[in-house]
Amino acid sequence: MSRRRPLLILLHLVSLASLLLPSLAVQAQPNMAAELNGRVIDAETGVPLTGAHVFIAKSMIGTTTDRDGKYSLTGVPTGAHRLYVSMLGFEDDFLDIMLRASKAYTFDFDLTPAVIGIGEIVVEAERDKNWKKRLERFTREFIGETPNSLETRIVNPEVLDFEAQRGSLTAIAAEPLIIENRALGYRVQYFLRDFESTPGRVRYDGEGLYSELEPESPDEAADWEQKRRASFMGSFRHFLLALIADRTEAQGFKTYSRPSAGGKVGDTFNQGMAIAQQRFPLDPLNLLSPGEAPNEYILDFKGHLEIVYLGEKEEESYLDWSMRPERSNPRFQTSWTYLDHGPAIVDYKGDTLDPYSVVFMGYLAFERVADEPPKEYRPGNAQAR
Repeated sequence: MSRRRPLLILLHLVSLASLLLPSLAVQAQPNMAAELNGRVIDAETGVPLTGAHVFIAKSMIGTTTDRDGKYSLTGVPTGAHRLYVSMLGFEDDFLDIMLRASKAYTFDFDLTPAVIGIGEIVVEAERDKNWKKRLERFTREFIGETPNSLETRIVNPEVLDFEAQRGSLTAIAAEPLIIENRALGYRVQYFLRDFESTPGRVRYDGEGLYSELEPESPDEAADWEQKRRASFMGSFRHFLLALIADRTEAQGFKTYSRPSAGGKVGDTFNQGMAIAQQRFPLDPLNLLSPGEAPNEYILDFKGHLEIVYLGEKEEESYLDWSMRPERSNPRFQTSWTYLDHGPAIVDYKGDTLDPYSVVFMGYLAFERVADEPPKEYRPGNAQAR
């Protein structure tokens, strides 16, 4: 994950993993695509909504509805997706769908008018000092604090409005956020539904629609590809693809079981409690079982799953974020996950049917919007357009 610096291949097995990544990606992708069609209407009046955004969350596949409220998305890979719909003045809506066949599907949406009218949100180019401080905090906690975040900016921050009280911060957006990520080479239209930050936790809900930026030179294009690859390495999608291919060790991952122990979002288990020091090797073969259909899997485990990625050590900025005192001997990137509401359905692409079914702590929680390439990205493959 060298948004931060060139990838540190510290073990021979991780070097081997780099060579295997292209074949890992190819192995995971059946050549099947579907077409999605439907209509978006006002739930109260039945009037078709023109110009509603309809897209596959965290992807580069999207469109807007026509004068009859109709949309069509073609070339959608089979598997798990969140189909997202947004229209100014209406509550956003979505469907978590599993596309199992290469055929046309129909999904209609009835959008409910928003309780808070968009005219009630004050949009100004200049705000007071408190607003600017809150914007800095929001940017830090939403975009992230990795080196990639230094090359990522919100183009239209004036659409944001904040409320702060007793150390907490909430945010709403009058329009989709436009995010320019010059570290990875993407422009993201982010539809923010909810954002809340407290001293011990950051929670936000929303989805992004990606498009590629035009590189200014071949060197910049090569730099973007290197950073995209680094973003993928050690990610949860990389981990799931390695699980599916039974190559977690070859791809540089170690897995452990942790008893559940409370803590903060950062280093949850870096505590003096006896239970916090307990961990047990976990055979990754026990994490996945066959799903309801071919190319589907069930991810299930008890307590917390600890994932150690041996491809790179933790960044200095992560040590600051997690408030870890030790600096002289950083460890390998370590994360913890738990299943929020039972077993999770996973497809052949390493995507979960419910994208929020797995909760992250540690290093995977540290990486935010600035470190996320779209769903289409796979190392060794040409970027889908």
